[in-house]
Amino acid sequence: MKRTCELATVLASVLVLQSTAMAGPFAPAAGEPGSSAVSNTNPNILAWATGFEDLVRGPLDIANPGLGDASFGTGAEAVGPASGVPVDVVSLGDGGQITLTFAAPITDRPGSDFAIYENGFQFGSDSFLELAFVEVSSDGVNFFRFDAVSLTQTVTQVGAFDPIDPTNVNNLAGKYVGGFGTPFDLSELAGVSALLDIQNVTHVRLVDTVGSLNPAHRTLDSLGNPVNEPYSTAFASGGFDLDGVAVLHEVPEPATWVMLLIGTLGVSVVRRVRRRC
Repeated sequence: MKRTCELATVLASVLVLQSTAMAGPFAPAAGEPGSSAVSNTNPNILAWATGFEDLVRGPLDIANPGLGDASFGTGAEAVGPASGVPVDVVSLGDGGQITLTFAAPITDRPGSDFAIYENGFQFGSDSFLELAFVEVSSDGVNFFRFDAVSLTQTVTQVGAFDPIDPTNVNNLAGKYVGGFGTPFDLSELAGVSALLDIQNVTHVRLVDTVGSLNPAHRTLDSLGNPVNEPYSTAFASGGFDLDGVAVLHEVPEPATWVMLLIGTLGVSVVRRVRRRC
């Protein structure tokens, strides 16, 4: 309820921006002052996804399922470091999804805890972006979604190769162009359910947002806004294209805990000896 109220406050304060060409209230494109983009070479990255499961492809065009499903790439393309190369991805299609797993669980620490990479691209001052909801789990069964907001105008459909402004997008994977990840902070999900331990997240799931404004197919954000993004992308690589998931905070391995304990005990012993001397 608290998160919903906070998002509603944001919406109320910037609603007028939806019908103008002004920038939105959220972080800007990679490289601009105030951007939250995480480079795939960021030294704070500790690890990357090590496995995948539940890859479910969506259709090339949800309004015309007879065209078949997206087929570009394999789930293995989402494992390991994000390359930033447009073709080194797995495409989900309209409403498709994939779940990533990790050698060590992701944990909540101050700041962002993981980042997700897509293969969007820049042309001029505009960004071609495809988006996805992000969900996490501590058991691989019960998933919980980050509240996400899209303030992109909903008067005119964003075309297949039209840009969208990242300052109108928050907590949707794909906000940044290829090579730059969208960060997520697990503290935003604190207390959402007893079934989620934000100190022990083992799975991250991506669910493609269908960018259509058609009420029969559209996707709504956490505030009930239609997510307007490039549509239709009726080709093999249509929908969200996952390049990788980076871990910024992870649960230390047991051996690491042992070393930390030994180090702590060692310092304690040294202090006691010094006091006696």
